[in-house]
Amino acid sequence: MAKRLMKGNEAIGEAAIAAGAPNYFAYPITPQSEVAEYLCWRLPEVDGVFVQAESEVAVGNMLFGASASGKRVFTTSSSPGISLMQETISYMAGAHLPVVFVNIMRGGPGLGGILPAQSDYFQATKGGGHGDYRIIVLAPSSVQEAVDMMLWAFDLAEKYLTPVMLIGDGMIGQMMESVEFPDKYREENNPDEIEWALTGAKGRKARICKSLFLNPEQLEENSFLLAEKYKKIKKAERRCELYNVKDDNKIIITSYGTMARICQTAIDELEGEGVSVGLFRPITLFPYPEEELYAEGSKKNIKCVLSVEMSTGQMVEDVERIMKGKKKIDFFGRTGGVVPSPDEVKDKVRKILRIKK
Repeated sequence: MAKRLMKGNEAIGEAAIAAGAPNYFAYPITPQSEVAEYLCWRLPEVDGVFVQAESEVAVGNMLFGASASGKRVFTTSSSPGISLMQETISYMAGAHLPVVFVNIMRGGPGLGGILPAQSDYFQATKGGGHGDYRIIVLAPSSVQEAVDMMLWAFDLAEKYLTPVMLIGDGMIGQMMESVEFPDKYREENNPDEIEWALTGAKGRKARICKSLFLNPEQLEENSFLLAEKYKKIKKAERRCELYNVKDDNKIIITSYGTMARICQTAIDELEGEGVSVGLFRPITLFPYPEEELYAEGSKKNIKCVLSVEMSTGQMVEDVERIMKGKKKIDFFGRTGGVVPSPDEVKDKVRKILRIKK
């Protein structure tokens, strides 16, 4: 596989093509508009389809229709745009349809700003729309990982018939890194070979794709069916990465995405000062690797679990819940587009350990 230097947004678009998903519906919004810019000329080369809709609400409904017809489809957007798609995300979860969403997060709430943030954690992991549903959430920390996770995302969406969301911040979308793609790209789905796809009646039993159940017992049955699906996902699909986790750690940092890379730099520099800190990076935010975090965070040598985020404190609530009061939990974050520096992370660690600079 040859290496290519690509901007994150462009690499995400190419990764979707590699995954056999040349069907893209979107509406431009900073800081992810380069995905659409790239695909508007790239998709015609692979006989793909790109429709720029009149709004993100329209995008969501286009995705529903295309997915229901058996097509492998995706979209990319940024925070406010994803908010406008929440109704359809809930519909697609309720209808058991596979689709991939990419959220290149920006600062909020409201229109906020166009600089990177991680303040959509609640929206992504807790089900930003209505009803008893969840979606699988993946969090890459590099452009290469974003490419790999796009390939994985379509596998997960079709395996569990569920929406999957890849979330990165504006840095992931805008940075350029060396990436590799598979030598052989996947073929697009053939809807006639998919047992649930709506391809028109051809002498077979009718297929119905819906999330509307006016009978309460039927709605309850569907909701419990979803709940069982999420239990299976929690058991089978948890992923995390450990960095510098050792027996002499006094603190373990939890952080995800590009923020975790900044924490790695801080950890390396602290190690040079004789201060041992480990990093627990969740790769799947839903399902969150709860058992793995509890196992590492509850070790005797750990004095504190520190959540570092580009938000005012969202993932830290999951960390507190998971640790069940076993250890002290602390938080450090910047938001609004302000990115914490390695020095700020180091200062927070020194403060917790009462080390004078």
